[in-house]
Amino acid sequence: MSPKLRILYAAGPGNVVGTYGHWAAGKDDPSQVAITYSAQFYELCRQIGASGYAISSNPKRQRIIGENLIVENRPARFLRGPGLLYHCGQIWYGLRLAASAVRFRADVAVVADGTHWFMLGLMSIFGVKVVPSLHRVLWPKDRLPTGFVQKFIWRLNACFFHRRAFAVLSLPGELSDQARTISGSGTTPIIPFVPTYRRESFDGIGPPPSNGPFNVLFAGRMERTKGIFDLLEIAKGFTASGRLDIEFDLCGDGSELENLRQSVAEAGLQNRFRCHGHCTCEKMREMYQRCHVVIVPTTSEIGEGFNKVVVEGVLAGRPVITSEACPAVDYVKQAAVVASPNTASAYASAILQLKDDPSLYASKRSNCPAASGPFFDPTQSWKSALASAVQPL
Repeated sequence: MSPKLRILYAAGPGNVVGTYGHWAAGKDDPSQVAITYSAQFYELCRQIGASGYAISSNPKRQRIIGENLIVENRPARFLRGPGLLYHCGQIWYGLRLAASAVRFRADVAVVADGTHWFMLGLMSIFGVKVVPSLHRVLWPKDRLPTGFVQKFIWRLNACFFHRRAFAVLSLPGELSDQARTISGSGTTPIIPFVPTYRRESFDGIGPPPSNGPFNVLFAGRMERTKGIFDLLEIAKGFTASGRLDIEFDLCGDGSELENLRQSVAEAGLQNRFRCHGHCTCEKMREMYQRCHVVIVPTTSEIGEGFNKVVVEGVLAGRPVITSEACPAVDYVKQAAVVASPNTASAYASAILQLKDDPSLYASKRSNCPAASGPFFDPTQSWKSALASAVQPL
């Protein structure tokens, strides 16, 4: 009888302990609309009879041991810098991950976040097969790293992907292209996946309201780089030009939420630019039902990952406005209006196009079902991709 496969999964900042509790009870994590990657990891371990060790960098420190599973929230340090401390924190977390993989006697380590990629090469020295899981771009689109430190880290990362990565799980499109570029040889398997949803999560969301104001929905972190203050400028411009038939709802928490609320109050737009804070999944269903369009104005200052809101808007049957700074737009373009990044006027123009051109709006909305298909298909899920990576072992 062959020994049981042992898989370590470094999941990033999500609460893997909380998700485990819901999964063990046979339920989805209610804090997420998509099926979480950690729940897919637990399910795969159960299906193939593997021993699993899931580690997240969630600040809520906690550790539990279940049947064939160890699940731990292990906070990371210095995630917000400043620069040197951030890099020290990444290296220290990588050392701890490597030590955990060795102690666990892992055959495979699947790593989504938590450390610089080159640090994972330590695991391979001890015979652990390392599988990076790419959920965000390795560098901002069309802009390679600049500066001595960033270039040095990029070269070390490239060396790891070229020589040490056993396989790479990646969202298709821009992220997979970057993985091929940085791995160089072309021999490292790049296995694609997309976020996976249950159809019932969107059942009952009907057509948008046929009367009343045109509602624009933003969902995400309340951070300046997410374009939230650009939305406020757009709302101010609409008010000044007499376009009182367009309103905004913003859902999410973050460091700039209170500053945004104060700016909204100073502009006197509280009734037409509503900041709801964190919303439960049930509340988000209500917001999707109320809205006419979903907007994702992330700036190009950050290396955006796969912004799930772009997909979730389409799954709810609503056209999406975003830019090429969001890689997720590549998968739903037929249901989206693509604006120039970092340009508030371009987003304002896109809103007006969809509001004032009923045929364009109807066309984009009618394309939503076709664009939704891959995200309901379990064969294109992260779990399926991981199964393909570990199947030869």
